[in-house]
Amino acid sequence: MKRVFLVLFAIMFMVMLGFGIIIPVLPFYAEKFGADSVTLGLLMAVYSIMNFIFAPIWGSLSDRVGRKPVLLIGLVGFAASYFLFAAATQLWMLFATRIMAGVLSAATLPTVMAYMADITTPETRAKGMGMVGAAAGLGFVFGPAIGGGFHRFGDQMPFLVAGILVILNFLFAAFILKESVSPEQRLQHAKKKEKIWEAFKPPVSYLFLLQFVVTLSLAGLEATFAYFSAVRFGADAADMAAIFTIMGVAGAIVQGGLIGRLTKAVGEARVIQVGLSISAAGFLLITQIHSFLTAAVYLTVFAVGNGMIRPAVSALISKQTAAGQGGAMGLLGSMDSLGRIAGPVIGGTLYQVAHPSPYISGAIISLLGMVLFMSYKKIEGRASV
Repeated sequence: MKRVFLVLFAIMFMVMLGFGIIIPVLPFYAEKFGADSVTLGLLMAVYSIMNFIFAPIWGSLSDRVGRKPVLLIGLVGFAASYFLFAAATQLWMLFATRIMAGVLSAATLPTVMAYMADITTPETRAKGMGMVGAAAGLGFVFGPAIGGGFHRFGDQMPFLVAGILVILNFLFAAFILKESVSPEQRLQHAKKKEKIWEAFKPPVSYLFLLQFVVTLSLAGLEATFAYFSAVRFGADAADMAAIFTIMGVAGAIVQGGLIGRLTKAVGEARVIQVGLSISAAGFLLITQIHSFLTAAVYLTVFAVGNGMIRPAVSALISKQTAAGQGGAMGLLGSMDSLGRIAGPVIGGTLYQVAHPSPYISGAIISLLGMVLFMSYKKIEGRASV
């Protein structure tokens, strides 16, 4: 079991490594192709558009054909997209490779989460989802380090390194990972011909919407923070790498080491409420940054709150879904991607209106998430009576 957890952890790490590499490097890389903040937002959004469309499809497919083949397809495609991104010579090529990456990488996240749901009990589900989240956090730790460090050896080097690492991870998964869905289960799902959107029913639908608004605000921050910090204290790519490394460590500690204990002690509902409150406070603090130190501290506050939300939401959905785990996790990934579609565009546009606007709106959106969650609790409480 520990070996399986390690493989799933590594897969999720490699997927999020791409985000970690791109966040500090892409603004400067895309500028050389003539991209401004709005174009950068669109470049980040197009990846998520493909994720939004294909994550539920891949997740549902993993219910019918198995988790392992879907994961391997996703890893091969993701590696290829890195190499092609490094070879781009025009702006349209960046968009084309990001589309390809979005389609194929969408096979990884929902399938990893569904696999985790397959091998954990309801009591340990949040802890397992927390490990997936911790892998994402560590992707942000090493991703910015790779992006900022290897960027000194050439604009393309970070993407080449990432592609090689994903290929190594593909080999690791191919030889070690075993299928978690039995032939009988796959046949059962194939006969049901479940519709993906059947998982989107009240009160669980409020949890999906909650994940959307949380990701929406996070994506707005990711798309604009490099510009904001450059204006506030002259930050460069190396500063961004260091700041997002610190943020990733905070998220990994919360999700990998604390989330299991927190949910066991107070339950997923209380963890989500506290996480939303801390996230809102973190957004407001970010508007006050004026140095490297304040940026690192305030983003860490935000990362702690944000890191508490996703594993608890995933665990609740996994426990209550009426559809297959792959379909439900695919739909969750789709909501995640929808937030990443709108977030960079809205964040980039708000940034041009007033530099602190994306973070003020992020605090407001966090409070909206609290309203959605309380609505979920109200309906869920009625159903249980």
